[in-house]
Amino acid sequence: MANGHGADGDRDHGSDGSGNGNEDGTAGREAVRVDRVMDGLRAFGANYTEFTRRFATWLGLHSTDAAALVEILYAEDQGTPLSPARLSERVSLSSGATAILLKRLEQAGHIVRTRESADRRVVTLRSSPDIRPRAIAFFGPYSERMAEAMAAYSPQEIQHFENFLGTLRTTMDALLAHEYEGGGPTPPTP
Repeated sequence: MANGHGADGDRDHGSDGSGNGNEDGTAGREAVRVDRVMDGLRAFGANYTEFTRRFATWLGLHSTDAAALVEILYAEDQGTPLSPARLSERVSLSSGATAILLKRLEQAGHIVRTRESADRRVVTLRSSPDIRPRAIAFFGPYSERMAEAMAAYSPQEIQHFENFLGTLRTTMDALLAHEYEGGGPTPPTP
């Protein structure tokens, strides 16, 4: 349904099986390739969500708390630590729900709030010294295997992947900001 080809993704196939009746079937093969890529991205997202869920179980946290902790750790690794407002956007929670979540993480000793900016009102979220080694222990095998998998590709191929994923992210951000900003498009009337 999401790909516009029916509830189960099936297509009406032309005489060449391409879905459009073209003699060479090129358009149909490209559509099938796009479907496979989208299915791969969906499966990767589902697997990543499962890693986060297992991290939550491993730490004894709620999955939303673990997802927030992963975002805080990742932002630190990138050299761009999060504020509570930015975390709220990243995990799709209201500011009030994020405040409650941060209190739980802080009380569990997983994060600390700091005031690193010249503007002392700005709060920066940091992982606690105790949680980082645990996160490295959990995600170490994941990171190593992902690095090994990507090492099979040339720098040019990785650049193409990066460009492709950047385009998809920009497209999805625009959809969320516009067509889906109120929760989704207006349902069709019967």
